[in-house]
Amino acid sequence: MKRVAVIGCGNIGTEIARAVDKGVVRARLVALYDIEPGRCRRLASGLERERPLIAESLGQLLGQRPDLVVEAASQEAVRQYGEQILKRGIDLVVLSVGALLDSETRERLRGAAEATGARIHVPSGAVAGLDALKSMSLVGVDRLVLRTRKPPRALAGAPGARGVDLEGLREPRLIYRGPASEAVKLFPANVNIAAALALAAGREPLVEIVADPTVDRNIHEVEAESKVSRLHIVVENVPSPRNPRTSYLALLSIIDLLRSLTGSVYIIAG
Repeated sequence: MKRVAVIGCGNIGTEIARAVDKGVVRARLVALYDIEPGRCRRLASGLERERPLIAESLGQLLGQRPDLVVEAASQEAVRQYGEQILKRGIDLVVLSVGALLDSETRERLRGAAEATGARIHVPSGAVAGLDALKSMSLVGVDRLVLRTRKPPRALAGAPGARGVDLEGLREPRLIYRGPASEAVKLFPANVNIAAALALAAGREPLVEIVADPTVDRNIHEVEAESKVSRLHIVVENVPSPRNPRTSYLALLSIIDLLRSLTGSVYIIAG
């Protein structure tokens, strides 16, 4: 049975730990780590089956010999810990995908993974069509646009929304238009989808972010063009029950990826 450790014990890290604890993901949860240890303790106290180590450092976490580490913390955590994890030959699941749009970070992690044979995994997240984009990238993607509409409360606290009266909005308002590499810095908890698209397509999408008080879902519209195909995808995602910044589908895609990586067997009846 695969041994899993989690960095980041916020809403997403909690859901991952619970999925392992309930057997949805067939694995052993061996360690939790967060810069706020209280989060780890609160999470661990609610688990029924697992008794993971509450690590005080990355070294302690790695001392539990995980086969897989899930980063559910921040882009900074990817930059700070990712290379060390991969150098130990341990697979890494990156949820703060925006960190990989920084070329220096991406190449450091790629080099560490190639040196040890470890793998970097990125979930599909809150969007569809990544497989098609990967195929299109073989001949080049000529145009790639991501339009994201979210309820104003889902954008609260983002650096890119400073100065915008989100609570006072009565109609949709465009609050960002620009490259994905800048979008992931200004909206680090909102547009991981932009980074996933960039990695799949081999080019950055143009990103438009709209705060829309008329919607209650996170709506992503993707347009891509190449000489072999044209894609137009619209996904309307219900926000995660515990975190409006994250789409429920994105959370489920993480669980699904972990089931695949841990060899969990499940049957879908249609």
